[in-house]
Amino acid sequence: MSEVVGAECGAAPLPAQEEAQVSGSTKAAIAIGVIGLILLFINPLIGVILIAAGIAIPVGAYLMLDPSQRRRLREIRRRRQIGH
Repeated sequence: MSEVVGAECGAAPLPAQEEAQVSGSTKAAIAIGVIGLILLFINPLIGVILIAAGIAIPVGAYLMLDPSQRRRLREIRRRRQIGH
């Protein structure tokens, strides 16, 4: 008996064991974006700063890697997409 996830909302059904997994850093980036958008309406300056930091920090961290580390990271990401 196989459970189906997402069938009730009209999405393409996925077997439960193949459900998408989101990394912790991706969850943090989404949370920063949502909080930044909310703060845009409350205090626009802080909202813009938070959104800019949410974009700039990961980009800066990636740019600080050497070329060999970037190559290794790209290879790991590529393998993860192909192999699951």
